[in-house]
Amino acid sequence: MSEESFFTYDVDPKLKPFWFPFGFKPDRDGVRISDDTFTATFGRYRIETPRINVDGAHTTRDYRWWTAAGVRGSMKDDGLTFGTNARAGVCVHFVDRVPHVLGRKDHSALTVTVADLDGLVQLLGAAPPRS
Repeated sequence: MSEESFFTYDVDPKLKPFWFPFGFKPDRDGVRISDDTFTATFGRYRIETPRINVDGAHTTRDYRWWTAAGVRGSMKDDGLTFGTNARAGVCVHFVDRVPHVLGRKDHSALTVTVADLDGLVQLLGAAPPRS
């Protein structure tokens, strides 16, 4: 890969009240991947890590609507979500945790609700779902 790949979010307009307060801009925010860097933005929030720190990804589906939109940490683990719909997203796993953007725990995974689920998983490499 010699150029940057950009994955836009799959936005459900009904959930706008949940992602609007974070400064999210559908035409600007998304996941950018270069040979060297993985970057995901969601309004004022940003995760950036060396590409070599990505340990694969897998698709997740069918979220509860109240946990699907905005920036939120997981109640079960140290995962983070940048969400715009309740249908599906990609859970990206990291070798080393990335610095926290919410709370005090660094994050071992980030779920992003991008439009091209299969494309992002294929680019990052498949990883088995983790519990």
